[in-house]
Amino acid sequence: MNLQTLESMLLWSTIINVGVLLVWMLMIVFAHDWIHRLHGRWFKLSREQFDGIHYAGLAFYKIAIYLFNFVPWLALKIAA
Repeated sequence: MNLQTLESMLLWSTIINVGVLLVWMLMIVFAHDWIHRLHGRWFKLSREQFDGIHYAGLAFYKIAIYLFNFVPWLALKIAA
């Protein structure tokens, strides 16, 4: 695998992961009650716990995207 292929892969991985992050965020914003009811069937979570778990998950996922996709792509762009 050459550097251009790796750079392209990291860019597309970043784009796809940001898309997943946006879908997750939009689902929580616009379908919050439905998702809470769905998860409430399996887990006994208060609304505050549910919101905290999803907020932490979104934050962790966003940091992981930056750390494992965007920063390596940016480093390859700068070095090349």
